[in-house]
Amino acid sequence: MSFRPLAIKIAWRYLVAPKSHGAVSAISIISVVGVAVATAAIVIVLSVFNGFKFHLNARLDSLTPDVTIMPSYGKTIENGDSLAKALQDYPGVAVAMPEVTDNALIIAGSKEMPVRLKGVSPEIFSKITMIDSLLVDGSRFEINMPKQVSVAVGVAQRLGMYTAGDTLFLFAPKRHGRVNMANPLSSFLTDSIEVNSIFRSMQTEIDENTVICDIATARNLFQYDTEATSIQIKAQPGTDQTSLAKQLQESLGEDYIIKDRFQQQEVNFRMVAIEKWITFILLTFILVIASFNIISTLCMIILDKGGSLHTMSHLGMSARRIGTIFWWESVFVTLIGAGIGLILGVVLSLLQEKFALIKLAGDPESLVINAYPVRVEWLDLAITMIPIVAIGLVTAWISASFARSRVRQTY
Repeated sequence: MSFRPLAIKIAWRYLVAPKSHGAVSAISIISVVGVAVATAAIVIVLSVFNGFKFHLNARLDSLTPDVTIMPSYGKTIENGDSLAKALQDYPGVAVAMPEVTDNALIIAGSKEMPVRLKGVSPEIFSKITMIDSLLVDGSRFEINMPKQVSVAVGVAQRLGMYTAGDTLFLFAPKRHGRVNMANPLSSFLTDSIEVNSIFRSMQTEIDENTVICDIATARNLFQYDTEATSIQIKAQPGTDQTSLAKQLQESLGEDYIIKDRFQQQEVNFRMVAIEKWITFILLTFILVIASFNIISTLCMIILDKGGSLHTMSHLGMSARRIGTIFWWESVFVTLIGAGIGLILGVVLSLLQEKFALIKLAGDPESLVINAYPVRVEWLDLAITMIPIVAIGLVTAWISASFARSRVRQTY
């Protein structure tokens, strides 16, 4: 124990003192820089993925309800209006709205396409979502009277509609009865509606085929009465959505599937998380490769300090104590490189977050964000330190072992 402070001092001296060969000093600097660059890259990349996740969540906030209730069996919830009304008084629920969503065929002029028709209560839908902020054409989200719809930008592009006011025809097969092969059109219900607005959610699965209409129009077209395909809920301010979803699941039972906002978009968030941590693993391998520089540097320093090792051995320092010196030197190299890398990564990430220095490629008018989004999370910094500490301990052990073997072989 008495040699430990001395070993630390000698290790620090060996690290900062001029070497007898300039190449050794240069390689020492390269080792520190290698660890610093790899560490900074990990911090920056993880922060960028956090930024994309944050913006994805922000976009989901615009059109995804806090909680959604769907039937466990079948396609619809019987007496959906009554259930939504009863949920209005449930603790933590601010607004509950029945929704009817199904497939339909839309025709505009000579063009047609299948769409996902979403029937909602306009006033409540505007409270549950931020639909008004997503409009690219049309002043307000109004789909009451006369019969009006709001179409996603993908639908508008495929049907050649670029302004509100166009007339559309909706077709849906009758739920009951047999198909009349002599007159197939008699097996469909149809309705004519006017386009009130065009919206863009920046979610491909929504923008490519979604049409929003009044729930009465959807029920008339799909032959529903009080049924609903889902119940959309907005939580009261300060209410945890996940907890509310769990409480509703316990109260309503297994007849319903209840999901919070994250669970509704679980695939999207999981994809971002998978990409993030796969990238983290790949960058960790680069950090491992950079650690080989540390081992080679320490081995060269051990060879460079052969005379000092001879002197310390004759002064009574054991091979184990001499190995401790280079154990600490390896730790110093790793910690200095990691420290510089963490600071550099955080600083560059914060600069990107504030000033948007690196832009995304593409037409700025067609992009939701023009620069790489960045969001630094301190938990990621702690996770980044785990492989660094592990690599530091391994390189320290290898360096100390080489020093001990060198002392025993020489003396």
